[in-house]
Amino acid sequence: MNKRASSALVYSTEHGRMCPGCSAPLAACVCQAPVLPAGDGIVRVRHETKGRKGKGVTVISGVPLPGSELLTLGKQLKARCGSGGTVKDGQIEIQGEHVAVLMAELQKHGWTVKRSGG
Repeated sequence: MNKRASSALVYSTEHGRMCPGCSAPLAACVCQAPVLPAGDGIVRVRHETKGRKGKGVTVISGVPLPGSELLTLGKQLKARCGSGGTVKDGQIEIQGEHVAVLMAELQKHGWTVKRSGG
């Protein structure tokens, strides 16, 4: 017979996605509290083309926000630059060279921002 190893509730039509650990809605989950990325408190902005067939992207790393807020910030920055991009591995990638614009925008949020790389 095929038995399930765990019968934890994953989705509820009333509450949406559920935490497999505590069976609470993900918004009210206490066992998976958002963990801020470890760092020195400095947001770094760099332009890179490595591994992208010559296409340049501006990479922002070290932003002290949890995942969902990082996605929201990424969306705002993409709209500010008028270009596409993504958020992955705790970094925001914006297509094109927008280092100066993004540094000014991030300083408005009150973070210490430095340009890294060449």
